[in-house]
Amino acid sequence: MAPRPVLRAQTSDGVWGWITTVDHKRIGKLYLFTSLFFFLVGGIEAGLIRAQLAGPNMRVLSAETYNQIFTMHGTTMIFLAVMPLAAAFFNFLVPLQIGARDVAFPRLNAFSYWIYLLGGIIITVPIFFRAAPDGGWFNYAPLSTKQSSPGINVDFWAVGVQILGLSTLAASINFITTILNLRAPGMNLMRMPQFTWNVLVVQFMVLLAFPVLTIAVQFLIFDRFFGTNFYTTAAGADPLLWQHLFWIFGHPEVYILILPAFGLTSEVVPVFSRKPLFGYPAMIYATILIGFFGFGVWAHHMFAAGMGPVADAAFSLTTMLIAIPTGVKIFNWISTMWGGSIRFTTAMLFAIGLVSSFTIGGISGVMHASPPADLQQTDTYFIVAHIHYVLFGGSMFGLFAGIYHYFPKMFGRLLDERLGKAHFWLALVGLHVTFFPMHFSGLLGMPRRIYTYDASQGYTGFNQIATAGYGFLFVSVLIFLYNAARSMRSGRVAGNDPWQAGTLEWSISSPPPDYNFAELPRVTSRYPLWDLTQPELTREVPHSTRGDERLGISVAAGMNGQEVAVTHPNPAISGREIAGAGMHEEPAVQRTAHELGILMPTPTIMPLVCAGGVAVMFCGLLVLERSTAAGVGVMVCGAVWWVSALYGWLTTPLERAA
Repeated sequence: MAPRPVLRAQTSDGVWGWITTVDHKRIGKLYLFTSLFFFLVGGIEAGLIRAQLAGPNMRVLSAETYNQIFTMHGTTMIFLAVMPLAAAFFNFLVPLQIGARDVAFPRLNAFSYWIYLLGGIIITVPIFFRAAPDGGWFNYAPLSTKQSSPGINVDFWAVGVQILGLSTLAASINFITTILNLRAPGMNLMRMPQFTWNVLVVQFMVLLAFPVLTIAVQFLIFDRFFGTNFYTTAAGADPLLWQHLFWIFGHPEVYILILPAFGLTSEVVPVFSRKPLFGYPAMIYATILIGFFGFGVWAHHMFAAGMGPVADAAFSLTTMLIAIPTGVKIFNWISTMWGGSIRFTTAMLFAIGLVSSFTIGGISGVMHASPPADLQQTDTYFIVAHIHYVLFGGSMFGLFAGIYHYFPKMFGRLLDERLGKAHFWLALVGLHVTFFPMHFSGLLGMPRRIYTYDASQGYTGFNQIATAGYGFLFVSVLIFLYNAARSMRSGRVAGNDPWQAGTLEWSISSPPPDYNFAELPRVTSRYPLWDLTQPELTREVPHSTRGDERLGISVAAGMNGQEVAVTHPNPAISGREIAGAGMHEEPAVQRTAHELGILMPTPTIMPLVCAGGVAVMFCGLLVLERSTAAGVGVMVCGAVWWVSALYGWLTTPLERAA
């Protein structure tokens, strides 16, 4: 029987190829590169904060600059680094994991990236002109209204966040549609990989949470630019309105940030434990419950606001409850590793680091379920320690695990494991040395947004330790960036499946062709590739006969870059048995989408042009205060630009002829 070809992409190179791409894999790489750049920027901002607080009465930054730097650090890390880094995996992995050729709306997908990039530029550039946002990443109103913050700083934050919200909502619609409608035959919901399940829950959370932020920020824009009084307390506005609206978004946002990392950990741990994930259904139900309970805990951020005993008791209870599904995940990961044949690759080390570090952050979070305890810790460095254990020890460790695991699939080459392990150990030490002492300075009463302090307050030692720990973190990130840059050029060739994984994305070439699958696979269990190559691992995994007659996936020969393609109608037969039956392994034949008659989305620059028009419309608001005529003129030009681009978008053919 002739081997099926394993196929490589035939895509346009150069700048034009990247700015016109609608290929979900390339867009995922654009998200990856951009978010890592912003992650480095946010890390430098953190270094300036630590330098200012390294000792008492320091003068590294002025008070005004310090406010801008800590605001930009939080905004950059949350909106420009961690969320988009997760989006890189959404884009690259989801269609591959569900056996699809692309996302449901390729152009909307490209638009979501370009509008994210432009929003990030609008928020970040003002820092070079000492006009960056300066009200904290939450920008509490009425302190962020024109009366209390008359400068243009908050305007940049409000406009930038609105633009970024459009990006996130566009991506949400796209991925919900993709996951629910484009799964391969046999890929029912209870066979989807855990990462795809986490993505699905996250996108529904985005769809429900981000409109609330949009409303809150739009009210702020009306107040600042058009003289309304949504947040003006002197005109009768509720002083807690912003807090309620913001945290209805803000606490689901924490789980929007952590669930993708949980999903990546659930992919990494089974592969390097050589066992199927323990409690697969329970992990799915836990993910759904986290998404559900995440919308019912926001007011534990407001126990100090005087909501009263009934509200305090209700939100205290929900905050305790959300720890249960999170604990289910922790114990299931441990159970998966228990008795497994563990390989301590860099990806596995970061996954284990998430399990341990997030547990510390989770426990300190449950402490805030008690209003009396929360009153003592609110707005102190104890909260800073908690959120960094969750977002760095949790989200970033999980995302780093995903990068080390999926880098070979993205770029066809392996990251250097020695440098990777140096990255991990420095990051782990840096995490604990930097953030653990903040628990103690917080318990001593150190305010979280403090600019300077006196030696007599007792914070000096803890801050010096934290600043030293930052050095470990920064060096670890530099090692990672060097490793990634070097490996993309000269890393060891990975082959299709360097980790002997079990899910569909590892069945095709690395990097994948532009159409992903020459023949859409038929799935019979949660681990279709293990069914074919290592059936002893999946004996207890539920299977069905549907699709057995035409599995249609390719199998890698190993890590030497020599690809082969073998198939068998029975997924319980291993690759060795296939070869023995006369299906000999042969080098892959490279074919293009045109040769195969596969229709592919048409590359177009219109998503970028359309995003530019939207950005110009919003930027007109920034001109409005200085000149009403100029501001209105810029907004009209942006609207004409956007409508013209949208017309070009709609009239460009959707697919290239085969």
